[in-house]
Amino acid sequence: MMMLINCSGCRTPLQLPHGAPCIRCAICGAVTHVAPAPHAEPSRGAVQPAPGWGPPPPPAHGRKRAVVCGISYRYSRHELKGCINDAKCMRHLLMTRFNFPDDSIIMLNEEQTDPYKIPTKHNIRMAMYWLVQGCQPGDSLVFHYSGHGAQQRNYSGDEVDGFDETLCPLDFETQGMIVDDEINAAIVRPLPHGVKLHALIDACHSGTALDLPFLCRMNRSGQYVWEDHRPRSGVWKGTSGGEAISFSGCDDDQTSADTSALSKVTSTGAMTYCFIQAIERGQGTTYGSILNSMRSTIRSTGDSAGVGGSAVTSLITMLLTGGSLSAGGLRQEPQLTACDTFDVYAKPFSL
Repeated sequence: MMMLINCSGCRTPLQLPHGAPCIRCAICGAVTHVAPAPHAEPSRGAVQPAPGWGPPPPPAHGRKRAVVCGISYRYSRHELKGCINDAKCMRHLLMTRFNFPDDSIIMLNEEQTDPYKIPTKHNIRMAMYWLVQGCQPGDSLVFHYSGHGAQQRNYSGDEVDGFDETLCPLDFETQGMIVDDEINAAIVRPLPHGVKLHALIDACHSGTALDLPFLCRMNRSGQYVWEDHRPRSGVWKGTSGGEAISFSGCDDDQTSADTSALSKVTSTGAMTYCFIQAIERGQGTTYGSILNSMRSTIRSTGDSAGVGGSAVTSLITMLLTGGSLSAGGLRQEPQLTACDTFDVYAKPFSL
């Protein structure tokens, strides 16, 4: 039985083994000591669980579970139009195409009435913890995020480009962003043998948002090579034997679009729309076919005349300009990263 405590240094939720008196944080290195639990009085009956992240999360039936997060930042200068649409569409796809039970999906967005399902930094952290908690061989996990992404300077030397990639929770201006190192520690490194995680990150600067060791660098003709993004420090950013693969909206130095140019009806994230379209059109047989389909759709939309909607620029640009800027077309290139290399045209895709 595991319990969850906040790190005394960086406040990251940590999974404490039963009976352990302390635990060291993999993010900041701080050691957090735990006071021994008081004994229950015999007359009180069963010991009550410690207060935690709201009501118990739903069970994950059929060895499938997912966290789907869409953040619109309503009534702020960072507002996005399509992210909640993305989350709803992804949830529908998981249920109808991949047989994810409704109660095995945690949905985080601003429309939720449950305060624990609002996409704050704390709630996203706790949802990531829930996603991997107790996973067993044969489990299929999905983490989908649609919202703002950004970068911040990396000082540990672990990033090829010198920047950490980040996700921006609803309260990022007061609580801060979620850094790729933390995402990796939360949902990648704990994965045991036989467990499969797919992440779909529809955000700016999201190419290596999970800090996975290898990036599939693909050109316009579909030829590819795997780039080694393992940190020079030797820190392991892979799994504990499981499989982790991520599709992201763009490269680390690019921005992702929130646009109506693709659906022609309503705003969506370009990456989420193109991923779902690839599946629905039967182009989701392999990882290579999905990536090619997504890139082709975005490229043809960006190259066509009269592109509608507005491409969301990086968070830094938005902070400077006070809003999103029109970009005349889609310039993003979806990326594929993984914990290990494989033949993207031979490996079948499945959730």
